Amino acid sequence: MNSREQENLQREHEPENIARRLQQAPRAHSVSDFVLGAIDGCVTTFAVVSGAFGAGFAPVVVLVLGFANLIADGFSMAVSNFEAVNAERDHVDAVRRTEEEHIRIVPEGEREEIRQIFAGKGFSGETLEEIVATITADRQLWIETMVSEEYGLSPSRYRPLTSAFATFSAFVLVGTAPLLPFLVDALSMTLQFAISAALAAVMFFVIGMLKSLVYAQPVLRSGLKTLLLGGGAAVLAFLTGYVLRHLFGIDAV
Repeated sequence: MNSREQENLQREHEPENIARRLQQAPRAHSVSDFVLGAIDGCVTTFAVVSGAFGAGFAPVVVLVLGFANLIADGFSMAVSNFEAVNAERDHVDAVRRTEEEHIRIVPEGEREEIRQIFAGKGFSGETLEEIVATITADRQLWIETMVSEEYGLSPSRYRPLTSAFATFSAFVLVGTAPLLPFLVDALSMTLQFAISAALAAVMFFVIGMLKSLVYAQPVLRSGLKTLLLGGGAAVLAFLTGYVLRHLFGIDAV
């Protein structure tokens, strides 16, 4: 770690910056939703392009199939993500209600659970009893502690609509890139596909780089990894279209 990185790290851990950071909502969900939508949007759309090109379809067919897939699959993915996040939120809420009921009926038993949880973390004696007393004095803190410590669930707020919107937006935004060359009639079909492949490769690499910046991973390795995964899906789609074209005797346009 160089001196500038150390200075930034020191600045981030000043009391006022720590307080501000802890008050912010976790961004992991929105980032993962965007990355998931972006990668899937580019993969599935370029897979359609590759399959259609391998089958010898005309550019207009590529556009129809590509945009139809872009909207339908993007919406389907957004709905699936909405349902998944909503179900996760409902599960956490159900656990909260269960713990609230347990605290009401058997408070001493729940207090003992808190004691054993933090004893397992290495606390003992007066320090342990102070922790137990502090947590159990606040009903909401007590419940949230049980949710995270006993069940291993995240107490952060889940936003199904936000997750669905992030997924759909990223899917459509990034997934449109491989289709753009086919809107230019002056280009040959081969050149259209070559430009589409280049745009898809750039999208894959950039998405991988952005993901690495958020999750503190090596930038180039993450970019190349995402590029290889997306390229592998495209190659499979192309080969499928090519094989089916010759299997069923489809004439190239």
